[in-house]
Amino acid sequence: MATNTILETRINHNIRSKEVRVIGPEGENFGVLSLSDAIQKAQDLDLDLIEISPNALPPVAKIMEYGKFSYEQEKKRREMKSKSHVTETKSVQVKIGTGDNDMALKAKRAAEWLREGHRVRVDLFLWGRYKYMEFGFLKERLERFMKLIPEEYKVSEPIVKGPKGLTTVIEKAAKAK
Repeated sequence: MATNTILETRINHNIRSKEVRVIGPEGENFGVLSLSDAIQKAQDLDLDLIEISPNALPPVAKIMEYGKFSYEQEKKRREMKSKSHVTETKSVQVKIGTGDNDMALKAKRAAEWLREGHRVRVDLFLWGRYKYMEFGFLKERLERFMKLIPEEYKVSEPIVKGPKGLTTVIEKAAKAK
């Protein structure tokens, strides 16, 4: 089971410290209180005592409704997740005999990936006798495909010959400011 900060949050009698710095429901500072006094104050307000900063000395606890607290934590977590963007290296493969229409479709797809911020590995797949063709001719063939890509890009890894053909990696070009 994955650990979740909401599940690890201690409330009321599960708080282990003898005294806590208490923050009220409206953000007011009640100062450092013994745990029993803090729990009593929370019960008087018909709310929970939630440990929000367990590593502080003394730990900080807030008086508020636990459901509201967990909702706010989940909302913050979702917002952080939506702001983070994982970049992947997508791959597009062309061959010597790939038709113009197919190359245009693959170039369009590569442009979409670049717009999304991903890196794109472009492979010119070679088989049989094509592997032994002149490097300059094969490189020109790969560059011709790359010219079809409608999005601006920069080459992050130059064209190299590998066991299965020619490969290069491109990524979105940084916008000039």
